[in-house]
Amino acid sequence: MKQITLTLCAATLLLFSCNDKKKTDEGKSETTATETKTTGTESTKEVMATPDSATMMKNWQEYMTPGDVHKMMAKWDGAWTGDITMWMYPGAPEQKTVGTLVNKMILNGLYLQGTNTGNMMGMPFSGLSTTAYDIHLKEFINTWIDNMGSGIMVLKGPWDEATKTITLKGKMTDPGTKAEVDVRETFRIIDDNTHEMEMFIMMPEGKEFKTMNIKYTRKK
Repeated sequence: MKQITLTLCAATLLLFSCNDKKKTDEGKSETTATETKTTGTESTKEVMATPDSATMMKNWQEYMTPGDVHKMMAKWDGAWTGDITMWMYPGAPEQKTVGTLVNKMILNGLYLQGTNTGNMMGMPFSGLSTTAYDIHLKEFINTWIDNMGSGIMVLKGPWDEATKTITLKGKMTDPGTKAEVDVRETFRIIDDNTHEMEMFIMMPEGKEFKTMNIKYTRKK
């Protein structure tokens, strides 16, 4: 069924490509040498060539097939204890709590889903994360939602093999100020049973502030 779907999609893409080529041929005299003039300087617009259908299918198959990075992510499956330290603002006393994280690879081993439970500020807490590794873009993408907010935080970043660290950057809504703030997270693999996450936010004056540290230990 999956192969039939891919074949139909590829055929559709090929049909669009053929139609575009026909339109281009009909108007070739008008578009052969399209130029943009800016303050007396002429530059020719470059049109990206559409890959042939076989190449497009090959690229698609590659995109949907878990690779080495996904195999690494699969090792994070299972239940973990999170020792959490938080700081509400610079100079604030640290707050400590303990949570549970259950990781599970989903959708043919392409995504890591994390279910987080615990207590925060004296209230029950639950959060859900999805971690992807985009094979074509060569970067991680992480989304986060929880029961203490109504937004979705999206962070992106590369993997550093030397330090075994993912560095993710993006934006989130600050619940207290209603403002959108820059966020940076690092996720480091200490060993197969120990991971560490650090979260930083950018303050209005332009200084980065560490707001959270979580040390994850695999449950036995």
